Amino acid sequence: MTFSLSALPVDAFLLIAVFARVGALFMTAPALGDFTLSPRVRLAAALAVTAALAPVAAPMFPDWTRNATLGVMTAVLLGEVLVGVFLGLAARVVMAALNVAGQIIAFQMGLSLAQIFDPTQELQGAIIGGFLAVLATTMIFATDLHHMMLAALADSYVLMSPGALPRFGDMSALMIDALSNSFSLGLRLAAPFVLFGLVFYVGAGVLNRLMPQAQVFFMLMPANILLGVLLLMLTTGLMMTLFLERFEAFLAQFLS
Repeated sequence: MTFSLSALPVDAFLLIAVFARVGALFMTAPALGDFTLSPRVRLAAALAVTAALAPVAAPMFPDWTRNATLGVMTAVLLGEVLVGVFLGLAARVVMAALNVAGQIIAFQMGLSLAQIFDPTQELQGAIIGGFLAVLATTMIFATDLHHMMLAALADSYVLMSPGALPRFGDMSALMIDALSNSFSLGLRLAAPFVLFGLVFYVGAGVLNRLMPQAQVFFMLMPANILLGVLLLMLTTGLMMTLFLERFEAFLAQFLS
């Protein structure tokens, strides 16, 4: 059975298909789809981006999508949702490097048990990881990297054409690469604290051997936190700079 849209406004299905990809991105992407944003705000932003993107994406849709059957239309919409979710989750995986770094930093500072709700991950996490995630979200908007995210969404119609079978092999390879690079980036961001923890705990161990009667680790815990906070103050700018560079390089892969 042919499902005709001739009685509806022109290119009604095209608008729905574009909104499917844009809406899926706004549900999963970092900064744009954070849990702290009101669903109404995200919906309004997704509709505005859809209205602006539809004329650009229109030539990318095959002609047969205008008068396709209901089953084919459903398949096209599912493919658009899949592409939007993939783009958003891939960017969120890169963002997870800050949570990895935060967990390592909190462990080295002795704050691993200090948990806080992380709005970017919607779960409990180390307080340092939550701080870095919120700061990175702020910096993404301050440096206009969210514009680059929207540009990557627009150019995704060239890389992943609507109506075509998704490239599951390329998508899987990119997601695996993003996961490995995210963990590597998180470890590099926390490298100064790993070195600090190694030196501090080796020194505390030597001091404990020299004074076995004293509770060395209990006595040095305030100094560990204080020195860790001072080191965090000195390295936060460098960590954010490195993260934003890597995040920009990741988004650049989707620009044509």
